[in-house]
Amino acid sequence: MVWSWRFEKADGTETSPAVEPEEFSTQGDAESWIGEVWKDLLDGGAERVTLFEDDTEIYGMSLRAAADA
Repeated sequence: MVWSWRFEKADGTETSPAVEPEEFSTQGDAESWIGEVWKDLLDGGAERVTLFEDDTEIYGMSLRAAADA
């Protein structure tokens, strides 16, 4: 299993991330990584991220909501 993130702009279009991700072997590793770099991703233009396990969408979340919290 491979865990990966997709990055989207506010309008929902896919965008390249400001911080280049890797492929993760566990969900926890993927979530830890996003927790460390979400501010850089937001500053680079990504507004939302979606976590995938292989080709299966697990969940999505707003980076802007995290910044406003």
